[in-house]
Amino acid sequence: MTTNREIRLASRPTGEPTPDNFELTTVDLPEPAEGQVLVRNTWMSVDPYMRGRMDAGDSYIEPFSLGRVLEGHAVGEVVASRNADLPVGATVLHFAGWREYAVLDDATVVDVSIARPQDYLNGLGQTSFTAFLAVTEVARVRPGDIVFVSGAAGAVGSAAGQLARLYGATHVIGSAGGPSKARLLTEEFGFDTAIDYRAGSLTEQLSAAAPDGIDVYIDNVGGSHLEAAITALNPRGRIAAIGMISTYNAPVPGPTNLYDIVLKQLILQGFLVTDHLDRLAAYIPQAARWLADGTLRTQETVVEGLDKAPHAFLGLLQGTNTGKMLVRL
Repeated sequence: MTTNREIRLASRPTGEPTPDNFELTTVDLPEPAEGQVLVRNTWMSVDPYMRGRMDAGDSYIEPFSLGRVLEGHAVGEVVASRNADLPVGATVLHFAGWREYAVLDDATVVDVSIARPQDYLNGLGQTSFTAFLAVTEVARVRPGDIVFVSGAAGAVGSAAGQLARLYGATHVIGSAGGPSKARLLTEEFGFDTAIDYRAGSLTEQLSAAAPDGIDVYIDNVGGSHLEAAITALNPRGRIAAIGMISTYNAPVPGPTNLYDIVLKQLILQGFLVTDHLDRLAAYIPQAARWLADGTLRTQETVVEGLDKAPHAFLGLLQGTNTGKMLVRL
């Protein structure tokens, strides 16, 4: 190959992104220099945090640059190597997604004998690891807890519900948009109760699902979900704030019941998985065993082709995915 296709940020969105914010371009593909490898990407991930990177301004990760190729996690095959640690044929995980080929100084070789390559972007990747941290270290789910998870049909939320049960929760409630996703929570992911937040008052549905209240809330959505959870939480309940996707395109009114955090002595803690990546390698073998024995089940929504990557990302923000949204190149 002498050329490479890549997706660039054409303009910064105002509110909800559109296809016009992306540009598919063809560029010359350089030869790998000494110590580098050429990787043919086979799978790439699109994730909610990427919406924040489309905006200018300070955050925990630098914004995408206008006119430059986007980036994100991807899995691929080494097709040319000048690095003895990364031989031709190796499957590698790296952060140079949104392009068909990547010239890299370094990458992580993954073991495809224990899982599929795309699992390293899902059940063995940062999504599953985020859920694990939320359940075990931030919210600290204990035996007997009643747990509520928002965004429960997504990659992080579905894993969080399953891990909450694994670590002792006696009743796990999940919310999702639409009856088909709600059924999936109970039929595939093992939730005890599913709430379709589009079907009526979220506060009333959560009260009916947990008449004795909840002890833990795993938040992926924010907004009205956070408000309903604060109402339902028992005294000294815990909230692990993973993300607030309802606010990513535009601000939404905050919960009107924040003072209940004081009255109930609730603990609300946000966290970033990027602060814990030094421990991801140790998590992968355990997660692989959970995938193999069915303790942890995952699903994927797969979009075909690099040119459809913006479509996949926009669909993710609109909730069209079930489980992990992936692009197969």
